[in-house]
Amino acid sequence: MTTRKVAVDYGLCEANAVCMGINPEVFHVDDEDNLHILKPEITPETERDVLEAIRRCPRQALSIVEEDD
Repeated sequence: MTTRKVAVDYGLCEANAVCMGINPEVFHVDDEDNLHILKPEITPETERDVLEAIRRCPRQALSIVEEDD
């Protein structure tokens, strides 16, 4: 089975928190400006927000990866 997850290219990410503004249950930027993916697995409940975060990321640092279980 394949699992879809949100991934971050930390070399591109500027931690401007656009993604966190879209869904703070999935994305969190801490006090040191580090982005954390709290729920990396994409579910039917989070898919729309993840796609929106990918689309709106100013640095194009977010993507979806597929992993085999």
